[in-house]
Amino acid sequence: MSRQKINQRIDIVYSTNPDFRYHIDEPEEKATLPPSRQNLRITLERKNRSGKSVTLITGFVGTKDDLDSLAKELKSKCGVGGSSKNNEILVQGDFRDKILQLLIQKGYKNSKK
Repeated sequence: MSRQKINQRIDIVYSTNPDFRYHIDEPEEKATLPPSRQNLRITLERKNRSGKSVTLITGFVGTKDDLDSLAKELKSKCGVGGSSKNNEILVQGDFRDKILQLLIQKGYKNSKK
């Protein structure tokens, strides 16, 4: 058993029930909100990146698959790399205006910071 699972079941020491199964509660993913209800913020960040700038899109509420598909589309339209994790999308370079226009075309609210 992995170390993480052992730490999560620390409250149970021993069970005499031969059919006992320990259940770990997995965090549920939130359902993806429609674009008109998303409150995305587009910022330019340079901290801890050796002077390189990245466009950061935060505030996404939804599943990881939807976040990944939105990130992939934005990165391909801008022609650069990036990543998506923790409900944030990182796009390499300063593409705030272009990403804002792309998000408005997709129906997202105007939220440039």
